[in-house]
Amino acid sequence: MSTAMADAWVDEWATKASCTSQDPDALFVRGKAQHDAKAVCKHCPVLAQCLAEALDNRTEFGVWGGMTERERRALLRKRPDITSWKSVLQANMARG
Repeated sequence: MSTAMADAWVDEWATKASCTSQDPDALFVRGKAQHDAKAVCKHCPVLAQCLAEALDNRTEFGVWGGMTERERRALLRKRPDITSWKSVLQANMARG
């Protein structure tokens, strides 16, 4: 996928994210504040796309797709066989 296409895909889903009305710094917090950051994601219409983006790009910092950096690292360690989280999450969404 070209960089322009990748950027367009990100921009497409990112504009629909619940966090667009939040202070971006509120998603890059530590400790108990992460609970509040994750709450923003709870009913987000693009939670899966956001999580896939973070997992596929090994994003190290912040809350993405309702998961903290620690939770994402643990998931990546648990499932090193998955090369495209986007594909996995899309398939899960299609199954309902």
